[in-house]
Amino acid sequence: MVELKKDFNYVPWVVGLSIAINLIVLALLFVPEIESGTGFNIKLLPLLNAILNSFTFVFLLAALFMIIRKNVMWHKRFIFAAFTTTALFLVSYLTYHSMSSSTSYGGEGVLQYIYYFILISHILLAIVIVPLALITLFRGLAMKVDKHRKIARWTMPIWLYVSLTGVIVYLMISPYY
Repeated sequence: MVELKKDFNYVPWVVGLSIAINLIVLALLFVPEIESGTGFNIKLLPLLNAILNSFTFVFLLAALFMIIRKNVMWHKRFIFAAFTTTALFLVSYLTYHSMSSSTSYGGEGVLQYIYYFILISHILLAIVIVPLALITLFRGLAMKVDKHRKIARWTMPIWLYVSLTGVIVYLMISPYY
């Protein structure tokens, strides 16, 4: 299993990746759509994103279950799986949003308020989870167990919320694609 030296300075990696990922996502708001031209149905990517978020959620729950049972090896494996599905999600998300315009929610009434509450909280916490997840990962890999546990208590529920609400947002907006 991967392990870092305790004195490894992961801060530049966390800061750099956090800034880069969030700036790329933000830049998509201002970049014109790119034409696909491949014949690939780009509308399949939101479904793929929801599936990847579902896997992330399940992997995180499994990682939590394993660490509660003190099974560090399987905890790490499930965390790596969650990072993998999250990275694949990010690639798919960036691809879709670079090639398609945003879809507006078409619901009305109380569902509209629920949708926008979930969406806004999802977006804000997705921004926060990037550095939190990276710091938590690096502390775990460096075997800084006490520091890892302190931040993981915040990271895990936020990451679970972000991955679950990503699926909920998809389910609520999918009729409007």
